[in-house]
Amino acid sequence: MRPTSTNGAKASDRVVKVGYLPITDATPLLVAHADGLYDRHGVDVPRPTLLRSWPALAEAFQGGAVDAVHILMPLALQLRFQRRFPAKVIAWNHTNGSALTVRPQVVSVRELAGQTVAIPGWFSVHNIALQMILRAEGLTAIVSGDASRTAKSVKLIVMAPPDMPPALAQGSIAGYIVADPFNAAAELSGIGKILRFSGDVWRDHACCVVAVDERLLEERPDVAAGFVGAVVDAQRATREDPARAAATLTQQRYLPQPDPVVKWALTHDADPAYTRDAAITHPRWRERRIDFQGYPFPSYTAALIEQLRTTVVDGDLSFLDGLDAADAHAELVDDALVRRAIEAAGGARAFGLPDSYRRHEEIAP
Repeated sequence: MRPTSTNGAKASDRVVKVGYLPITDATPLLVAHADGLYDRHGVDVPRPTLLRSWPALAEAFQGGAVDAVHILMPLALQLRFQRRFPAKVIAWNHTNGSALTVRPQVVSVRELAGQTVAIPGWFSVHNIALQMILRAEGLTAIVSGDASRTAKSVKLIVMAPPDMPPALAQGSIAGYIVADPFNAAAELSGIGKILRFSGDVWRDHACCVVAVDERLLEERPDVAAGFVGAVVDAQRATREDPARAAATLTQQRYLPQPDPVVKWALTHDADPAYTRDAAITHPRWRERRIDFQGYPFPSYTAALIEQLRTTVVDGDLSFLDGLDAADAHAELVDDALVRRAIEAAGGARAFGLPDSYRRHEEIAP
């Protein structure tokens, strides 16, 4: 790997502060730090800052406490087009990586009628995917009032990811949909089981994306290029040896969960029980539980906007009115740096991507 030049920039100009949640979605940002890949690409990244919730991360990002984050793609849309913050998506951080986890006695989605399910945020792929799953089974998501078994409604509440497993164990919720390793934690502790993987609902969907303040691209383009190059190198390293990545995350205390849980989350995707129990209903897709592919497909942005328009949120979706998908992608996403980094790291096929950098979205709840 060749370092990206920073053209003799001052040391302070090379600093990029990273914020993250303690989930496996953040793996590339953390592995890049642990393996010295930022340094190799001429970027100074102090130890990334752990935050507990998406609102906390968004606040830190908007307030300038951190320069780069992995962030929910719908939340990035909201920041850019509703809050008018100059967030710029410069890569996908990963694909898939989430699941709907429920109490062990729940055997079907329909049994969630009259129950409460936790999501990590209204502007999340988790909320979108969960509501797809519920609609497919004739259930209705509600954001206020009490869920009703007779009315076939399911109450959704927002909860910080680390709080979800304890809430499930205590019985205050029937399930949650969130990123790993919180699904793996429930599996290994016996307090829950996976009812459906999100990647089995929307094939190779992005969940978290890498976002920066657009001014970083404008004022420090070489630093931005080096940062993306390091993340892409970390994505390839993690794809090739996820067990090593898991050990890095736990041994260097980037994630607080124990090594068996994180290793399970990054490697345990070929269990026949998942197909037997319908957690996976599209085995032909051959989905990894979590994968690390950085290219941000325009087709995904377009489909995400359309899906968000039909998703119930406890908030304002009026910013989507009249929003053209192609224009939105062009304003929110800059794929130049990540495409260049992918080519330098082995090309599209090294990441399981089509040579054309185009795809058709497959959604089948």
